[in-house]
Amino acid sequence: MTVPDSAALYLVLLALLGCERGAELVVSRRNARRAFAAGGVETGRRAYAIMVAVHALFPLACAAEVLLLPRSFPGAAGFAALAVALGAQALRWWAVATLGERWSTRVIVVPGAAPVTGGPYRFLRHPNYLAVVLEMAAVPLIHGAWLTALVFSALNAALLAHRIPAEERALGRAYAEVFSERRRLVPGGPRG
Repeated sequence: MTVPDSAALYLVLLALLGCERGAELVVSRRNARRAFAAGGVETGRRAYAIMVAVHALFPLACAAEVLLLPRSFPGAAGFAALAVALGAQALRWWAVATLGERWSTRVIVVPGAAPVTGGPYRFLRHPNYLAVVLEMAAVPLIHGAWLTALVFSALNAALLAHRIPAEERALGRAYAEVFSERRRLVPGGPRG
């Protein structure tokens, strides 16, 4: 099977996304070790395993749809989706940099740690999750994989509907008080 040039470039982009995810996991594991050493307590371990599976299958589904259901590169819409995906990456790493050693893909809370309110957290409670929402929608649409965008956006919405409240409960009262006026995912959107 011959892969068209635009599909081949898209597969390279997915490989780069996989490398970025690998870098996230390295940072997350290092930070998790530090959090546990400081007395951190983890919650939501079972749901985390499901989240890992969804995120691992995501780039594979993107590639499979593009290879098995060949579509032409969507032109301006594909470039717009690429811009959204790159913006999502910038937002994600802004959140990671702002949280520093406290950022992890797992929900680990160090008792007594004050909430982080700088960076994108000045505007939203969960900017990293907004980045994931944007990524799940945009990355497939870069090459017209709309089925993957729909399925994985729905799966991600179900995961976040469970994870966000669980994380907020784990972060406790100080977090709730500090962030009571900030929106969860969209500035000006529902507080949740």
